[in-house]
Amino acid sequence: MPNHLHIIFTPLQSDEGYHPLEKIMQSLKRYTARQASKILNRTGAFWQAENYDHVVRDSLELERIIQYIVLNPVKAGLVKHWQDWPWTYCNPEYRTALPE
Repeated sequence: MPNHLHIIFTPLQSDEGYHPLEKIMQSLKRYTARQASKILNRTGAFWQAENYDHVVRDSLELERIIQYIVLNPVKAGLVKHWQDWPWTYCNPEYRTALPE
């Protein structure tokens, strides 16, 4: 999407359990903001402070969320088919849940 992104991931485990989502998001935002700012030749804040997180509890919910994410550019009228959005990546393992 032009003004936000969706991502699904499984946090890696550490000695104390899973890495905290807050730390993962902080690291992801810091890295991507630096890279995007370099490419765009800009300075200042890149990401808004907020993010929405949700724990996926089962495979049906995961399929529903994947469909929502990949169909988001279609719903927004940016492309006709989800496969046409150049920034969509979906692990092939989960593509069976997606419309053709």
